[in-house]
Amino acid sequence: MTQATSIGQLVRNHEHQILEQWLALQQASTTLRANLVKERELREQSRDFLQQFTAALQLDSQNTEASAWKPVKDLLAKLSRSRASQGFTPVETATFVFSLKQPLFDLLRQELKEADKLAEGNWLMTVLLDKLGLYTTEIYQQNRELVIKRQQEELLELSTPVVELWDNIVALPLIGTLDSARTQVVMENLLQKIVENEAMIAIIDITGVPTVDTLVAQHLLKTVAAARLMGADCIISGMRPQIAQTIVHLGVNLSEVVTKATLADAFAVALQRTGATVVRNATKGQ
Repeated sequence: MTQATSIGQLVRNHEHQILEQWLALQQASTTLRANLVKERELREQSRDFLQQFTAALQLDSQNTEASAWKPVKDLLAKLSRSRASQGFTPVETATFVFSLKQPLFDLLRQELKEADKLAEGNWLMTVLLDKLGLYTTEIYQQNRELVIKRQQEELLELSTPVVELWDNIVALPLIGTLDSARTQVVMENLLQKIVENEAMIAIIDITGVPTVDTLVAQHLLKTVAAARLMGADCIISGMRPQIAQTIVHLGVNLSEVVTKATLADAFAVALQRTGATVVRNATKGQ
């Protein structure tokens, strides 16, 4: 019987004792927040992990990349994703695995009387649990990155609304900085709205854009060019004095694009181009 198989059998024989000691350590830990995980749920997670961990040990597998450890890693991946969404930190998530060391070390110290076997057993448990603990952190980080990426995509969609101002006139108010990724979303949304509304004029309002550098100006020109290919003329509004000076200093050529200081001015030009007029109603009594 190998060292791993022998330890696996020991853990199986003392599973209840280990589980209770492990649960007590987790519940006493300052990193465990009772408001995020109930005692019953924690017990089920700990019991399932301990059973899978013991089964892998008894298969005499010390390589966590082997197929014997797949059920263990699948369980940890599910737990890590769940705890990431619940608001646990990476440290709190990894502590679930690392806190199992003490009960296992205590068991080995009680059962293994030979110093060499005890040292080998402690080292084996340390290596395995360290690898599994780091695996939970890796999965946790991957899940957080997916959440952040999804939120960024949703914010991009929300931050580029294209609204219909009038028949054949649409407007795109921009807020924040333009980069390559956002420009692509802006362009797609604007072109789609031009098609849906059969728009003749598209107003791009940059009042909410804090600064305009060469890259931002190039992105604006690309958007204007794409709209023209769809048969719509573009007007850029919100051209504040500071932005106008910056564009001049940068040497960006916007001579072919109609620009206005305010959205109201741009809307007036758009109405004129489409043949529409706005008249003030007579006041009451006149």
